[in-house]
Amino acid sequence: MAQGSGSARAVLALVLLCVLLHGDLAESKVYTVGDRGGWTLTSGGWSRGKRFRAGDVLLFKYGRGAHNVVAVSAAGYRSCSAPRGSRTYSSGNDRVTLSRGTNYFICSLPGHCGAGMKMAINAA
Repeated sequence: MAQGSGSARAVLALVLLCVLLHGDLAESKVYTVGDRGGWTLTSGGWSRGKRFRAGDVLLFKYGRGAHNVVAVSAAGYRSCSAPRGSRTYSSGNDRVTLSRGTNYFICSLPGHCGAGMKMAINAA
């Protein structure tokens, strides 16, 4: 009977773990960058006033070929440059999961980042 009690505790612990993990996932939100306007030259200020958490998803919507989304470092953000090997999205319907801390994104097409098509998102 003691072995059965241990098994019951293990199952209970596993169920509790699943509930806790599911709770964290359920709290994640999906944000469409730029709202209805999508990812454009004028969407750089879209994040102001929003509170993001690690695990939230940014949905970048834009005309395929018109733009792209490149995840860059702080230096890449400041200089509007995407180092070789940077993660580049180009489908026009890109989903990016935020990491804890500041996440930097630019459009690497010529002139776009310099015109303001970049954003820094802080995720708690």
